[in-house]
Amino acid sequence: QVQLVESGGGLVQAGGSLRLSCAASGRTDSSYDMGWFRQAPGKEREFLAFIRWRGGITYYADIVKGRFTISRDAAKNTVYLQMNSLKPEDTAVYYCAARPFSTVIVTTATRYDYWGQGTQVTVSS
Repeated sequence: QVQLVESGGGLVQAGGSLRLSCAASGRTDSSYDMGWFRQAPGKEREFLAFIRWRGGITYYADIVKGRFTISRDAAKNTVYLQMNSLKPEDTAVYYCAARPFSTVIVTTATRYDYWGQGTQVTVSS
């Protein structure tokens, strides 16, 4: 079992930045892949970014490429999502997720086994 806790959400003006954190506990080791997703009201959960814990390989959805950066701190068992140039359409609940290591980069929410409780990000215009 892996427990995930997100933090760092809040209210920010358009063009601003936020850094989200996802602290992992439980059976954590280097054999997990991590993802960030978001869900706006009335919309499906949307993939944003992926990082392989072992090796640090990253992958981004086109909608955030160049604006968001995913990273990890192995010593703190924490994954981050640095979000820059935020837009009102980035308003959503943001979730981190984990799944056992795979040789493929998984971007489908239903294929992740563990989820945090989510953190609200609101971008005002």
